[in-house]
Amino acid sequence: MTRIIGIDYGSKRVGLAISDGLGLTAQPLEVVSRATAVDRILHLVGEHEVTTLVVGLPTGLSGGEGVSANEARALGEELASPDLNVEYIDERFTSRIAEDVLLESGMKRKDRRDTVDKVAAAIILQGYLDQRARGNSDSGNPGVH
Repeated sequence: MTRIIGIDYGSKRVGLAISDGLGLTAQPLEVVSRATAVDRILHLVGEHEVTTLVVGLPTGLSGGEGVSANEARALGEELASPDLNVEYIDERFTSRIAEDVLLESGMKRKDRRDTVDKVAAAIILQGYLDQRARGNSDSGNPGVH
């Protein structure tokens, strides 16, 4: 089976996560610079036989999209191809949740800063996988586009 990559977009760093082969669980993968993100993601797509990317959209509390969401969409559009599907999911609070999880684990501040983006990507991807498993990948959920 093919895998799915989750992307936590940031203007400086991009967190990446990958699903297991069955599409049930997400694991944090790595953090890359925004400058190298496209090349690295495309390499991972080929290496892991990825057919879908899930890009987290940073939205405001009201659900509106701003500059960061537009930049995340632009990244998705740059990566999309006939063989690579790109989906978008609301990522509100994922970085905060990831930070809280790492803080509770006792991880030091510097290590959290280096890890939070890939954990946030795993949270984004796991949310997508859970929605898909429930049969809600598009309908009835405003978070997936």
